[in-house]
Amino acid sequence: MRGDGSLERLRREGRIVVVGASLAGLRAAEALRDEGFAGSLTVIGDEPHEPYDRPPLSKQVLLGRAAAGRTALPRLRAVDATWRLGVAASGLDMAAGLVRLADGDEVPYDRLLIATGVRARPWPQEAEAELDGVFVLRTSDDSAALARRLDAGPERVLVIGAGFTGSEIASACRERGLPVTVAERAAAPLAGALGGVVGAVAADMQREAGVDLRCEVMVTALEGDASGRVRAARLSDGSTVQTDVVVVSLGATRNTEWLAGSGLGAGPRGIACDAGCRAFDIRGIVTDDIYAAGDVARCPHPLFGYQFLALEHWGNAVAQARIAAHNMLSDSAERVPHMEVPSFWSAQFGVNIKSVGVPSMGTEILITQGSLESRRFVGVYGYQGRVIGAVSFDHGRWLPFYQELIETTAPFPPPFATVDRRPGGQRPVDVDFPDPSVPTHGPTVTLSGYSPADRRTTFTPAH
Repeated sequence: MRGDGSLERLRREGRIVVVGASLAGLRAAEALRDEGFAGSLTVIGDEPHEPYDRPPLSKQVLLGRAAAGRTALPRLRAVDATWRLGVAASGLDMAAGLVRLADGDEVPYDRLLIATGVRARPWPQEAEAELDGVFVLRTSDDSAALARRLDAGPERVLVIGAGFTGSEIASACRERGLPVTVAERAAAPLAGALGGVVGAVAADMQREAGVDLRCEVMVTALEGDASGRVRAARLSDGSTVQTDVVVVSLGATRNTEWLAGSGLGAGPRGIACDAGCRAFDIRGIVTDDIYAAGDVARCPHPLFGYQFLALEHWGNAVAQARIAAHNMLSDSAERVPHMEVPSFWSAQFGVNIKSVGVPSMGTEILITQGSLESRRFVGVYGYQGRVIGAVSFDHGRWLPFYQELIETTAPFPPPFATVDRRPGGQRPVDVDFPDPSVPTHGPTVTLSGYSPADRRTTFTPAH
């Protein structure tokens, strides 16, 4: 059935496998049934849990307002699927149409959706990473374990990395009244995602909340006591932080290792896809039976120079899942592209941060509403004379307006003098992003070039 071209037969009795019991995996399974797929549907997940929501893990769960086990995603409809949970995919045979599992089983498919997402990048020194009190935060189990340790009232929490997740963890610690130190390699929190201009505001927020923020430093070593519990961290400036809880927040690694040798265009940057979520093979030829969605996918976007974008966004996972589900059951004339403008939000230190577009692509920024001093503003990002992104701090009502400017490739700076308040003749300034050759923590949109088969990327640990 994989090659006979019978879409009706595929809809009636085909075999679709979803690897990744994630937000994207669940929403794709639901969309497949909505599209009329009546065949067999198998969902494979390496965790024992059914699909759950990740944003609460660094917010409500750490604050004790929700249990990690109570963040299951709502089901929008029955999917009538076979769930293979607690067993990871270990290989892919594209020629035979088989997904190999870690328990030795094989699952055949006529269409395959890969939604394996990302995992937290661990502390690079394995012995130090295994010290009691050293955590990462990505999964439900991670969040539950960290919440229990915070409940015990540690003397000091050290957060390594001030991207969005690291900053949210620090915010939760301060809301709990816990002493917290944040170590960040860049000049400011969130600098890798939003640039130094906005990062300076985030730095002020953290320090005002009582965070011991250390920027432009690296953690060089974690030290434990005789019982194997973490007790201190050494920093590159020669200082030492006494701590009994360390949270490593150094970004994410895309879960593509199981595809090594499969012939699929997958690597550290993710799985290369066309605009319709169809995966490329290593020769740059698009496949017709393999799709990708969510954090693991990298797709070209016409609004952003057709660069391949890898997005770690909740809304993107949902949108791509629906696009992939539709396209795998459609012929070429009915397929649709994924063109949704990226959006993202974060709540930290009492401020609601939202963004649209790709701020990390910008070279200039203009504060168009509010002011940096008030921490209630909109910053608009420009690239080559057009609006490319926008970020708001407690000013989210303006973002739909700027999303439309992004979608219509409006000029930068925006020419709306009656809308964009520019006190004192304010002009765009340099965004002040960190050196792109230096790893930073927390960009939620990664510009990953043009080659679908590029597997040469390597990561040099920042700490």
